[in-house]
Amino acid sequence: MKSRMWPATATLVLLGVVSPLTAQQSEITFSGQVRPRLERRSPIDGSWDNFTSMRVRAALQAKLQGQVKVFVQFQDVRLFGEEGSTLDDYRADNFDLHQGFVELESVPKVGGILKVGRQEMPLGEQRLVGAVNWSQQGRSFDGVRYTTPSMGGLKVDLFGMKLQEETAGTQDFDSDFLGAWGTLALGDHGALDLFGLFTTDSRDEGTEEQTFGALWRGDAGPVQLRVEGSLQGGNRGDEDVVAHMIGVRAGTALPKNGTVTLWYDYLSGDEDPDDGESGVFNTLFATNHAFYGFADYFLNIPVHTGGLGLKAAAVKFAFTPWERTRLNIDLHNFQTAQEGSLTTQSLGNELDLTLTHPISQGLTLVTGYSFFQANDAMEELGRLSEDAHWMYLMLNAVF
Repeated sequence: MKSRMWPATATLVLLGVVSPLTAQQSEITFSGQVRPRLERRSPIDGSWDNFTSMRVRAALQAKLQGQVKVFVQFQDVRLFGEEGSTLDDYRADNFDLHQGFVELESVPKVGGILKVGRQEMPLGEQRLVGAVNWSQQGRSFDGVRYTTPSMGGLKVDLFGMKLQEETAGTQDFDSDFLGAWGTLALGDHGALDLFGLFTTDSRDEGTEEQTFGALWRGDAGPVQLRVEGSLQGGNRGDEDVVAHMIGVRAGTALPKNGTVTLWYDYLSGDEDPDDGESGVFNTLFATNHAFYGFADYFLNIPVHTGGLGLKAAAVKFAFTPWERTRLNIDLHNFQTAQEGSLTTQSLGNELDLTLTHPISQGLTLVTGYSFFQANDAMEELGRLSEDAHWMYLMLNAVF
């Protein structure tokens, strides 16, 4: 990342803003990313599919007087060859504002940090709210976020995000996402997160869903532990919601900079979809790629498991076989939490291999391979009728 001091006039030209600050000095920081990724996946329509996607991001950060910061990040996400001819494309359909916010680094009178605008919002382990960085487009929200100053080791994020706005004309309903996420440092006993998340949707019968939960991270001797759980209530249309999620992880070091981690996640499902009560746990805005296998057959829960929930067990190894090269080996087993009309709850097993190697400062090579062994339940759900393979090669250049 490179930083230069420019007159604020140049900053305002770049941002398209007219302000009395034009005569002042600001600290300007530029950053960017180019991330092409070649993928090969089977089965797609009975054969292999090969394609290359690319993310290009450019960002500008301006530190103004009065502990005010402005951050603007544009991105372009595309598949190689999707335009046909660049001579015919002048609409910049893939170009978007990924982030753009004003930040008060210390709110007058009360302290804390206030962000207003479009922003990424990864919270906790990103189990429920994440930036989804693996996806080339990523996720960001439009709204307001306030982070309190530390109060005896406790920090709280309070936020209100607009998901859909009927007034905009591009949407035909309103939807909001509100919440509070607190993190309490416990010293030698780790850290505890407590949170409440609230989503509303004005369509049809309307949705008012609440998610309350806790996440604890700590050590027990040489073992690193994470335990989390969430309860969901409220209503989804004309159905009452009674759902839950539990996640447990335990990891420890191995020789030669290695680690091994055991994972288990349980997301409740709905045994009877006609009883007026939904037992399906909704992962909201999670970074599910990080939890349920890199082949991404369980990104949209509950949809991808037919509303039957998910039981996911995994053992994950990490090694450094060569200097500066990291090898990850993950083994997963997936089952539905409820059987429903399936003949079996067993969805399948997955092997994920990932190799990460920094080529130089700012440039990293990442490659991986995933094999998904599909069981009968995957075919009965209409997901997979045979075993699947996925591999990729990615360059990540940042400055």
